[in-house]
Amino acid sequence: MQLSHKPINISAVLATATCALLGVTAAQAEENTELWKFDTALMYYGETDRVTAVEGVIAATKDFGDEHIFSGKLTIDGLTGASATGAVAQPTAQTFTRPSGNGNYEIAAGETPLDDTFHDTRLQLNAQWTQPIAQDLRASGGLQFSNEYDYLSFALNGSLAYDLNQKNTTLSLGLSYALDTIKPEGGIPLALATVAFNPNPEQEDSTEFEDNYNSTRATDSDSKNTLDVMLGLTQVINRRLLMQFNYGLSTVDGYTNDPFKYLSVVDEQGLTQSLVYENRPDTRTRHSFYWQTKYAMDFGVADISYRFATDDWKIDSHTIDSRLRINLSDTTYIQPHFRYYQQAAAEFFQPFMQEGETLPEFASADYRLGEMTAYTLGLKYGMELDNGDELSFRLEYYQQSPKNAGFDEPGVLQDMELYPTVKAVIAQVSYRF
Repeated sequence: MQLSHKPINISAVLATATCALLGVTAAQAEENTELWKFDTALMYYGETDRVTAVEGVIAATKDFGDEHIFSGKLTIDGLTGASATGAVAQPTAQTFTRPSGNGNYEIAAGETPLDDTFHDTRLQLNAQWTQPIAQDLRASGGLQFSNEYDYLSFALNGSLAYDLNQKNTTLSLGLSYALDTIKPEGGIPLALATVAFNPNPEQEDSTEFEDNYNSTRATDSDSKNTLDVMLGLTQVINRRLLMQFNYGLSTVDGYTNDPFKYLSVVDEQGLTQSLVYENRPDTRTRHSFYWQTKYAMDFGVADISYRFATDDWKIDSHTIDSRLRINLSDTTYIQPHFRYYQQAAAEFFQPFMQEGETLPEFASADYRLGEMTAYTLGLKYGMELDNGDELSFRLEYYQQSPKNAGFDEPGVLQDMELYPTVKAVIAQVSYRF
């Protein structure tokens, strides 16, 4: 048998497969192969001594004519590593029972408590359809499905975009609704309940521990729903300058806690006496204001944006994001990237609780809800290949610096690092064809 050395048309193969899923014939797919566009990417994200993630993405876009456009995306994430529990470091070693109740783990003296059993795989599917419905008016609708080991999410969205002023101005309105279900290993803990400790994890039948553990469980699973509204204005200023303004409103209702986060209860010397599960409000309303400007120059494109967000948890944040594409030649470019982020702490954030004090209604030691600054610094290099495809590489450094939001630290906690810096490296390879 003679083997053919004819190169395989990957775009055609993927286009045919995608059309089969949509109910389009292979002949139709082959006829419009050149209109299929694919974007693929493989990204690595690694925090120092913490979480590591590897993400693969493939996105497809198809114009069926007359601006009837389908787009779809498949994302697969693999996450491993250690995640901060919210408990404070201590001058002596600490032993914790795992969230499932099965087994213990030890944290060395002076170290931030991290649960090293963090492991998950996420699969996400997106599909979107866009088409004109009247002169200068376009509609778009889509679905999203995401599944993890203990998290399931369904979402749908719809939007309208209206062009006016000879298509130099576009007004847009978007809506989306998501329903999420969380079913953590071990179940949903009771808010602010004392975390059960298993002194004999090797003992298979420990009725006393099982009773204590079960008494801290509220239910096996819980859910939340999220409604987002977005109003947008895009304006062409001149042949080089484009601006965009958005206002977003987001409301969340339901289970917002992280079932794996604790707070340490410490005495006057700062020594941990017990742990309690966190509790956050079951509603959240967030407003965001976004401005973006793109300016085309002879040698490239400058892109800068600013976002201000505020919510009824009292988290105010500011984000500045800037990119500068510099064309090195007709087929190659580099793109420096800088992003700065600053946020205030949630009104119920506290790094620990004091023994003997009345339990608050809401409390969380999750550093992601605390006061912080963060920045990203990176560089992207892209090239257009002889066949018109594009290959690019991105390397970035990320640093997050939590801060003390005005809490006094009793006793030994003054010598502990309660707000450790999080550092990460991001690397990505992308291929467009």
